[in-house]
Amino acid sequence: MKPILIVEDDMAISQVLKAYLKKAKFKPIQVFDGQEALDRFKEVKPVLVLLDVMLPKKDGWHVLKELREISTCPVIMLTALGDVNDRLEGLNSGADDYISKPFDGDEVVARVKAVLRRSEKDEHPVKSYGQLEIDHQAHRVKLHDEDIVLRPRDLSLFLFLAEHPNQTFSREQLIEHVWGWEYEGSDRAVDLSIKRIRKALQDWSESEGEIRTLRGLGYQFSVYTT
Repeated sequence: MKPILIVEDDMAISQVLKAYLKKAKFKPIQVFDGQEALDRFKEVKPVLVLLDVMLPKKDGWHVLKELREISTCPVIMLTALGDVNDRLEGLNSGADDYISKPFDGDEVVARVKAVLRRSEKDEHPVKSYGQLEIDHQAHRVKLHDEDIVLRPRDLSLFLFLAEHPNQTFSREQLIEHVWGWEYEGSDRAVDLSIKRIRKALQDWSESEGEIRTLRGLGYQFSVYTT
C-alpha cells in the first residue's frame, strides 16, 4: 500500500482522514506537529503529504518550504483558513492542491488520487512548446529564456491550463479548480486573468500555441508544437 503522511494536530480530524485513506487502500501515517512531520517524512518516504497549516512547533508553511528543499513529493494543504490569499500562498509555495475545512472525506480521497495521477504521469515536469518553457514543479514560466512574471492567481490559472493542453474549460470549471468553490466573486475574473496572461505571452509565436477562446465553451491552452 502507498504511504500517505497525515500532518494534523486535531486527533478527531486525523482519525477521519486515516479511516477514509485506509478504506481507499492507502497506508496512512499520522503525525501531529510540524517537526515530527519533517522527521518522519525522511524515514517514511510517503507518496503524498496531507498538511495542515496551523500546527505546533512548526506551522504548515515552514514545513512545506523545508519539504520543497528536499523533495518534490506531492503536498495537499488542509486548513480552516478560507482566505483566497492563504490558498494562493500555499499553491505558489509548492503545494499541489488545497482543501478547506470542513471537508468531505470522499472528496479528500478523490483529490489525493487526482494529485497522484498528475504526479505519476508527469515524470518530466518541464514542458517546452517552442520558445515557451513551463516548469510545473517550480511554478516557473520562461519565454525566449526569460522569466515571465505573473500574478499568483494568474500563474495558478495558466499552470492549470498548461497541465491540460488542448482541453477546453468553462469559466465555472476554472473558478472551481483555481479560485476554489468558496469563491463568491464574478466569473469575469477569469476573463481578466486570461487577458493578463495573454499580454505576458504576447511574444510567444502564434505558430507554436495560444490561449484560445472557444465561444460558448470556455478557454483552452492550445499548442501546435512541442
